[in-house]
Amino acid sequence: MKLAALQMTSCIDVTTNLATAASLLAEAAAGGACLALLPENFSFMGRREADKRSVSEAFGSGPVQDFLAEQARKLGIMVVGGTLPLRVPGETRSAQACLAFAADGSLAGRYDKIHLFDVDLPGREESYRESSGMVSGSDVVVIDTPAGKAGLSICYDMRFPELYRQLSARGAQLLMVPAAFTVPTGRAHWDVLLRARAIENLCTVVAAGQWGAHENGRETWGHSQIIDCWGEIRATLPEGTGCVLADFDPAHQADVRTRFPALSHRVLV
Repeated sequence: MKLAALQMTSCIDVTTNLATAASLLAEAAAGGACLALLPENFSFMGRREADKRSVSEAFGSGPVQDFLAEQARKLGIMVVGGTLPLRVPGETRSAQACLAFAADGSLAGRYDKIHLFDVDLPGREESYRESSGMVSGSDVVVIDTPAGKAGLSICYDMRFPELYRQLSARGAQLLMVPAAFTVPTGRAHWDVLLRARAIENLCTVVAAGQWGAHENGRETWGHSQIIDCWGEIRATLPEGTGCVLADFDPAHQADVRTRFPALSHRVLV
């Protein structure tokens, strides 16, 4: 079976972004994918974190959620919707939520980003404060997909291996990583962090990234890729918008885990 990671250069116009996402999802389905992952902020890349409030939706209803459900149903594939901002009762900030829709258009799961990107990049005049516009989540989420069980995560989460240990302990065979990695951090850490998460958990990683220059002045790294459970990069798209496709063989992964049972050798938990 095939998995797809979609790479975009999202802007401040939701309609434009959804049109691009629809085209890429159709490409993934035509390529035989049973599951497609969109990048973080696929539907909206605002100029400021607080701008997400203007396009945030109530959970269960809204144009972006309707779009994801419709695309999944129309194309007959699972769509993991990168992230979109969802309203949080009693808050002016939004949840950075990853919603997955099954091939019949039904909601298969929701994960709210746990680790928020509040950093000053070393050696650069570049700062980010996701918490100014977002509320962090707390739940670890594994969902059923046509390819097996998938653990959901978002971008900055990949720096926290304890999250992925919990995902693999809960049965994850796949790790979903929608992202909008900056160029400096992407150049330094993107590949090595993704490969580490795959290797240490004997999981296939599907990472869908934003790429290029955005209206908020941010430049994102791209390099969307699919990595197998042995840490081999099976497909990658360094630059531009497009669709990355790679085969996933759960029987092969099960055989690797049997022959190299590192997960069962854990002592410290």
